[in-house]
Amino acid sequence: MSGPADEPVRELTEAGVATVYEAAGRAGLIDLDLEPLLPGTRVGGPARIALCGQDDNRAVHEAVAYLRPGEILVLTMPHPRPVALFGDLLATQAKRRGAAGVLVDASVRDAADLREMGLPVWARWRRVRGATKDVRGTVDTPVELGGTTVAPGDVVLLDDDGAAAVPADRVAATAEAVRARIAKEDGLRERWRSGELSYDAYGLRAEDETAGRVRT
Repeated sequence: MSGPADEPVRELTEAGVATVYEAAGRAGLIDLDLEPLLPGTRVGGPARIALCGQDDNRAVHEAVAYLRPGEILVLTMPHPRPVALFGDLLATQAKRRGAAGVLVDASVRDAADLREMGLPVWARWRRVRGATKDVRGTVDTPVELGGTTVAPGDVVLLDDDGAAAVPADRVAATAEAVRARIAKEDGLRERWRSGELSYDAYGLRAEDETAGRVRT
């Protein structure tokens, strides 16, 4: 059952990665090349993190055991490589436990099966090379992903534009900033539809005229 605490997360998810990133002052971008296996999907939720041993996915099995409904499973390792940390058997468990989505800072395999399963997964690579299960790794620890530190419980957002994270203690404030940005963009959109140009509204034409750079 959802409650009031879930509403800001829903707002951030619906707004999407780009809007949240801009509304947050261009903070929280997870600057990685991630491929969505289900294009057109938007998901968001608290991070459940597995920092795996190098080329090893034992920690993923442990993290899945503690997954709660609505969480985003975040998988990484010290040096990202095209080694498959996640496939259909782990995805079957993650879906059964109610994962909202999965971010894999490594590779996935069984891509066709994952698509058919309907579990939203974003991965850095698709490769069949398997992982070992010899290193325990660490579950529920902060990790750095694409220049942003993601801590357990931070809200991770994923869509076709990529990924972003919002610190747990900034979710409500960021949702408020998102509402303001959406209202501003809605107003601008109506102005552009009416024929006004951003080149004029932002004063760019005037700057170019002053500098003698206006095209004729």
